[in-house]
Amino acid sequence: MSGPGSHSNLRSIQWWEKVARRIRVPLGFATALLYLFELLRHTPQPAAIAWSLALVLPGLWMRGYAAGYVKKNLELTQTGPYAHVRNPLYLGSILIAFGFALALLSWVVALALASMFLLIYVPVIASEERFLRTAFRDFDDYCRRVPRLVPRLTIARPAPGPSSDASNQSKVLSGEFSIALYLRHREYNAAIGAALLYLSLLLLHPALAWFGLAIH
Repeated sequence: MSGPGSHSNLRSIQWWEKVARRIRVPLGFATALLYLFELLRHTPQPAAIAWSLALVLPGLWMRGYAAGYVKKNLELTQTGPYAHVRNPLYLGSILIAFGFALALLSWVVALALASMFLLIYVPVIASEERFLRTAFRDFDDYCRRVPRLVPRLTIARPAPGPSSDASNQSKVLSGEFSIALYLRHREYNAAIGAALLYLSLLLLHPALAWFGLAIH
């Protein structure tokens, strides 16, 4: 039985989810400025930059792969990466973000990213899942089969249903990667942004140091 306390907690959670949606972009810019400041303070190490590719490249691949499947708000995507993990776009972003924290060997950036994920993206994911639960009747079954952020190794297939659902199940299983969707979602911007960040790691600090502007 729910009481006044549970309703109050739900309102608080929903309030914070709204706040999180509004501030995640400004906080993203603030985190980028922090990254730039840390880049000015530290000389990037080639070995760390090389190791960061082990996170950044899979993250870019995951986001690009997911962008070619997802049809936001139109259907519950369950094919491609969505047959392994419910939030491949967020997972890809996490890998990319912490890959660049590794490239810079900055605990400050890593802590800022972890805090941003816990305070901003966890509530946003919860809010999105509530929407999907109301929009798609098979979302709960999908949640039982597919993890939220840690991918399963095997493909999750929809549970057998009544014959009336046969056409729907066939549609769920027939999704294929679409380059048109990838381009519509402009996911190539993630690759461009990653390339620019790597250029900054390799060139910005030496250039500023040459002009005597690097922070020590």
